[in-house]
Amino acid sequence: MITRLKGCPVNRALPVVRLRVPTDEDAVAWHRVFDDPDVMEFHGGRSAELSVYEELTARQRRHDAERGFCLWTVLDESGRVIGFTGAQPWPRDWGPRGEIEIGWRLGREFWGQGYVTAAARMTLQRVRDAGVPTVVAMVDARNTRSIAVTRRLGMRLAEVFTTPASQREGHCYRLDLAPANGNAA
Repeated sequence: MITRLKGCPVNRALPVVRLRVPTDEDAVAWHRVFDDPDVMEFHGGRSAELSVYEELTARQRRHDAERGFCLWTVLDESGRVIGFTGAQPWPRDWGPRGEIEIGWRLGREFWGQGYVTAAARMTLQRVRDAGVPTVVAMVDARNTRSIAVTRRLGMRLAEVFTTPASQREGHCYRLDLAPANGNAA
């Protein structure tokens, strides 16, 4: 299937990706793949310790067992770990409390190839199948790549906010997943 990416001058097939519940080994892979200042620019600016990814992957396994969704490990067509995408409850006491946030992060070498769009579309279908009616994506206002992904997914800008810790402008994008007239959205 050929999927047109908005902003691309020609039709481009999205790459094949696979999503899996993160394993203990994925904590090491995420730590390695995300150990890049470009990747971490909008996530604190520097690499996190391995223990952060160990806790994160463990939490995602719990989310999957309890909710049927999580931040899944993204594998490329050869089975390489290239990042994560998925959904989880918004974790902070500000912003869209009580809502489900979708998100993504890929290693730098995998940017601009359609991996995030392909994986995020799979995420939306899995979250919809789990009965989630609406999702949000919280994006730093300077992160033009992630903003472009939200548009490809059909999300709309719902709110502009200032993050409490960094005092940076952010955007909250929203997408209704509920079926319209008995059809999938």
